[in-house]
Amino acid sequence: MYKESSHDSDGSGSGASEKKPAPRPRRKRRQSQSQSQSQSQSQSQSKNQRSAPKSTPEKKRKQTHSDSDSGATAKKRRTASIATTTATTAATATATATTSKKRALPASSAASKANEMLATRLANPRLLIGAHVSAAKGIQNAIANSLLIGGNSFALFLKSQRRWVSPALDASDAGIFRAACAEHNYDPATQILPHASYLINLAQHDRAKAEQAYGCLLDDLKRCEALGIGLYNLHPGSTLGEPRDEALGRISAALNRAHAETKKVKTVIENMAGAGNIVGSAFEDLRDIISGVTDKSRVGVCLDTCHLFAAGHDISTAEGYADVMRKFDGIVGRQYLCALHLNDSKAPLGSRRDLHSNIGQGYLGLEAFRFIVNDERLHGLPMVLETPTAGDPKVWADEIKLLESLVGMTGEEDELKTLAEKLQARGRSERKRILDVEKGERKKPTKRVARRKKGKTEEEEGDSDGSGCSH
Repeated sequence: MYKESSHDSDGSGSGASEKKPAPRPRRKRRQSQSQSQSQSQSQSQSKNQRSAPKSTPEKKRKQTHSDSDSGATAKKRRTASIATTTATTAATATATATTSKKRALPASSAASKANEMLATRLANPRLLIGAHVSAAKGIQNAIANSLLIGGNSFALFLKSQRRWVSPALDASDAGIFRAACAEHNYDPATQILPHASYLINLAQHDRAKAEQAYGCLLDDLKRCEALGIGLYNLHPGSTLGEPRDEALGRISAALNRAHAETKKVKTVIENMAGAGNIVGSAFEDLRDIISGVTDKSRVGVCLDTCHLFAAGHDISTAEGYADVMRKFDGIVGRQYLCALHLNDSKAPLGSRRDLHSNIGQGYLGLEAFRFIVNDERLHGLPMVLETPTAGDPKVWADEIKLLESLVGMTGEEDELKTLAEKLQARGRSERKRILDVEKGERKKPTKRVARRKKGKTEEEEGDSDGSGCSH
């Protein structure tokens, strides 16, 4: 952001002394001469400056060029923060075509400087690791934000996640998005995973609210189709105290209806931590929702590592990881696994609390993520970070490189063990804080209910949203 300086519109100042009226006409003549020379000169010139020789045409041209250069420099400075590119295309980058008069993805050639990239993006990777990036001020800006951190996949919100109704997708922005995906080798059908609005609860039993949730879902799926996106991630929702099997049936029915009104977007259901009446923490919930979907090619699953651990699925050891994935394969089916959310957990195993931690700093530890990135059955799936950044994208850039570096490691490397210990030490105070909160809430179980805001339902309260997710 920048501010334009303000000036008085008439440029008037204080009056001249009444004791010396004679010199006043000469001041006016000199002032008139000065204005004719250059309006950019200061009105507070010294006595010597007022008597200086008249500026030549050459000096005027130099001043004009200087002002023009200054404005151009300022303009470059304002756009530099969002202009990005990949290392593999930096040498031959070309300007992104655009017909939008409002907003456009910055020309890739403007970001060829290495110091503008937080991480080098791997070319033709086996792992498609990225993060949930911002799409503020235009859907196409999500691509620039993903390139900035070296991501080979990314998630985003297609519209405000906190509002039921949002402005329609801008057609020119959609065109820029599709062109930028092609330019930067993002396959929107497989590498981009939009996240549904937090407000959507397809398990809702109230008809009016269920219809509102469905309308929001359908709008998102149509946006996906306009952008060429093939996957759409959503939280299954909450029973709100109603029978679980009926709630799961309502989710399946809503998906069938949405699939009938769209063409090919696959709805990817996310496993949940299991707080309160939130469904999806048990693999059986995911199985039953899929069972009720007519077109099985239009439904899949996204496994969130923090949610798995919080729900009691221990993937922190080699034996535990193998057992959890074996159960998933047997109950749900590996063919339905379409994506992963990579998050450590601030809360312990089985806590039912969805509290994301940075990679290696939570109760899962670095080993769990080594198992994942070395599981060849997961290669080619988008793996999206939703870890805390405090507004600093370098956190994600570093975590992407950390995860990529784990490929091929056995777990016995001294350097890996040292790194794992450092990361655990870094997250120790936050883990202790959460554990102390857990203990305090167990001692006073009614206190949390008392803090619930007036008018808030369990669905709306959650950890941060109605679907029970904190990222």
